[in-house]
Amino acid sequence: MRFARPARRTSADPTTTGRHRRPGVPETHRSRRRLLLLSVTATCAVLIAVLALRDASGPAGPADAGRCRPTALLEPPCGAWFGAFVPHDKSDLAEKVRAYEKNVGRRLDIVYTYHDMSAVTETRLEGQLLTEQEQRVGADRMLLLSWESKWWGGTKKQQPTWRRIAAGALDDSVIDVQARRIGEYGRRTGKKVFLSFDLEMDTRTPDNGTPADYVRAYRHIHDRFRELGVDNVVWTWIITGYLDHADLFERMYPGDEYVDWIGYNQYNYYLCHRADWLSFAQTQHATHDWIRAHLSDDKPLMLSEFGSASDPKRPDRQADWYAQVPRVLKDLEGVKAALQWNYRDPGPHCDLAVKGDRAWAALREAAADPHLNQPRR
Repeated sequence: MRFARPARRTSADPTTTGRHRRPGVPETHRSRRRLLLLSVTATCAVLIAVLALRDASGPAGPADAGRCRPTALLEPPCGAWFGAFVPHDKSDLAEKVRAYEKNVGRRLDIVYTYHDMSAVTETRLEGQLLTEQEQRVGADRMLLLSWESKWWGGTKKQQPTWRRIAAGALDDSVIDVQARRIGEYGRRTGKKVFLSFDLEMDTRTPDNGTPADYVRAYRHIHDRFRELGVDNVVWTWIITGYLDHADLFERMYPGDEYVDWIGYNQYNYYLCHRADWLSFAQTQHATHDWIRAHLSDDKPLMLSEFGSASDPKRPDRQADWYAQVPRVLKDLEGVKAALQWNYRDPGPHCDLAVKGDRAWAALREAAADPHLNQPRR
């Protein structure tokens, strides 16, 4: 639980509690001086307010746009990116992204997609990073590619375990193929991509292996990309953020030299998991503060999935939830991207998509906040 910082108390200055005239100074001079002081004070107050608003909300003009350009690791220094996961098929990603953007009233900074680690064929694209549709979307947006150690629909024997990955068993058929593909994309377009290996890996042990197995697999993939000269990947390590898994987070962290961004996925699930209704702030602060205290105090952070269930008894509740987003984001030190999850989770009452015109209007207003509108070049 977070407590609001108490307002600073001020005591009266004993030198200004009474009205005393300085001897020998005419009243007209004193009046003019008071007017001048009032004018200067007012001018300073306006300037301070403008500067404070600019710093809180993002770039205010061309000079700030230069100061706020993304870093080499795609970090926006002055605010945060806005992105989303938009449900789609491999063949209609661009169409679905445009439809989402029409609803939210702006272009997305980051589009989030998922892939397995199956071998790519002409008819199977699940394992292909940077499909034709992704490249089309990525022409004027950034991409976050989630690469999972799964073979969706494959046999048990086909499932790629962390030990097999770490041992190099998938290098020739999967890892090197996709690494070269990403490298070629970077050379051709000059673009980098966010890449996450096994997001929410804290839910995948022991089925996929031990925490140590995961770390070895992650480092192997990272090192393999480096050996192949692929330098346009921003390595993004994504956990659930569920603090009952805190010990796993520490044991599964690959190390600062292997991680560029840290992401976490926290929701207001409500009836989906028979939980209490949680505000946006309640879903984010505890995990954010734990990461800063135990994993990294300076890595850029990503709300890689955030969203809220709706309340069937209070139709406006989801809209009120999204209205809180910009204010809370500005209080989350180092959070440089927020990606809305516009889909469902398995189970009853688990549809986390935006419901109704008022909820869309609230998300549209949140996404229009200057803090979430940063220069991409």
